[in-house]
Amino acid sequence: MAAPKKGRSASAQSKPGRSLALILIAIAALTGGMFASGHTTPRLGIDLAGGTSITLRAVAEPGQESAINKTNMDTAVDIMERRVNGLGVSEAEVQTQGDRNIIVNIPKGTNSKEARDQVGTTAKLYFRPVIATEVAGAAATPTPSPSASSSASGSSGDEATDKSTPSGTPSASSTTQGRAVTDALKADSTPSPSSTPTGDGAGSKLEKQYAALDCTKKSARAKAGDGARPTDYTVACGQNSSGQWQKYILGPAEVDGTDVDKAQAVLNTQTGAGWTVTMDFTNGGSKKFAAITGKLAKNQSPQNQFAIVLDGEVVSDPFVRQALTGGNAEISGNFNQESAQALANMLSYGALPLTFQEDSVTTVTAALGGEQLHAGLIAGAIGLGLVVIYLLIYYRGLSVIALLSLLVSAALTYTLMALLGPAIGFALNLPAVCGAIVAIGITADSFIVYFERVRDEIREGRSLRPAVERAWPRARRTILVSDFVSFLAAAVLFIVTVGKVQGFAFTLGLTTLLDVVVVFLFTKPLLTILARTKFFGNGHPWSGLDPKRLGAKPPLRRTRRPASPADPKEA
Repeated sequence: MAAPKKGRSASAQSKPGRSLALILIAIAALTGGMFASGHTTPRLGIDLAGGTSITLRAVAEPGQESAINKTNMDTAVDIMERRVNGLGVSEAEVQTQGDRNIIVNIPKGTNSKEARDQVGTTAKLYFRPVIATEVAGAAATPTPSPSASSSASGSSGDEATDKSTPSGTPSASSTTQGRAVTDALKADSTPSPSSTPTGDGAGSKLEKQYAALDCTKKSARAKAGDGARPTDYTVACGQNSSGQWQKYILGPAEVDGTDVDKAQAVLNTQTGAGWTVTMDFTNGGSKKFAAITGKLAKNQSPQNQFAIVLDGEVVSDPFVRQALTGGNAEISGNFNQESAQALANMLSYGALPLTFQEDSVTTVTAALGGEQLHAGLIAGAIGLGLVVIYLLIYYRGLSVIALLSLLVSAALTYTLMALLGPAIGFALNLPAVCGAIVAIGITADSFIVYFERVRDEIREGRSLRPAVERAWPRARRTILVSDFVSFLAAAVLFIVTVGKVQGFAFTLGLTTLLDVVVVFLFTKPLLTILARTKFFGNGHPWSGLDPKRLGAKPPLRRTRRPASPADPKEA
């Protein structure tokens, strides 16, 4: 009855090399990926790299407290990331903190001050008529105007209609302007009374700005339209569905972002349009939108387009064939769920009754962070040294297994941290370093649990090889329970805290998971292999498994004789 179980156990014991090979292959793959990606060091947080940390607090309009919710805060984070990245600030971090705070970490750089001035301001969303547009760097060529229909189509091949009107065939409107810019300005039939650019001086200046605008450069995109008021003609940049940058001349804003009551991404299965973006306007916005679409419908391409402009960048540029008077619109065409949701969020942000107040600004120098890191590393080295001394004195030869396991754990931790920087934006800050130092104790604790279980089995009179296997199930349960508690604490800490403390929690959770991997795939298989050697198997005094030093009991040998009727003891 016990034979199958014994055979299965023997099979498992005979193949520890597979586990060792697996973890070594994993380390090699992670190291190769690290060098291939060019990220050979972990990304440093602001406290180590230096820079500015800004805490912004969301403030709702009176009676609009419900507007401070996860969706609106995530949209605000997206807008602020676009602003900071548009200014050329590399590796800036924007994240929510609690229910109503946003933390913006801006590494030290030439544009950090400008980024600080802009991240907390309310986003500006406008609907502006398009006067001229062309692909950045392309020669201008005439394009035919689209046929009339009750729809509008974005530059990505998207089409917008009244919600009650079925969508027609999508048409692309990312076009180039065939006539001179000055003629286009004169032909514009939608000037605002407060701004008329058709004068020679104003038109010439705008034409020069448009000609000089290079939207392929981040710095030029960030400065396009600087200082332009809603009532002014301006230039702007936007990206089409092919990933090319377009440049535009835009007329005065006809519809404000606050005129949008609601925008959302919807999967339209009735018309087969796929993912669409629906817009509902306020009463005042409905009248403005009907008026501007009515004017644009009379023009030729591209002057029958209107640009949806967020913070000076064109996020969509639909054309109009007919006035849209229903108070709502639906943009459809070349959307997937992600792109539809992104546009809906941008449209919604213009209507959010949210502003942000600057609660605190902290400037950290790289020198200060470096000093703190140096002190932390010294403390970690002292702690690690004490652990090593303890292992050498108490466990002797077994300490080699513990030290090799610590090295494997360190290699996995380092490569993962280096790769997680570009992958998910993980940045190594001082609390994260503390989490890694605490993990040394957690990892060493797992080794000690297993070693003590093995030594207990030897004390009971068993030889090393069976002791290693019998001790493993009991040690495994203890290690898993201990690591589960540590991981649960790290997960709770990560959820309920924000900012830098999350770095500590993330690192602690990551290293706890790696501890399980290392113990199962490296420590246990390695001890199984070393148990077959004479040094460990025969209990050398320096192996840490000497039965005499452990006070092992001699094996109890009992013999049983078959019972016999003549035996007086059985009478």
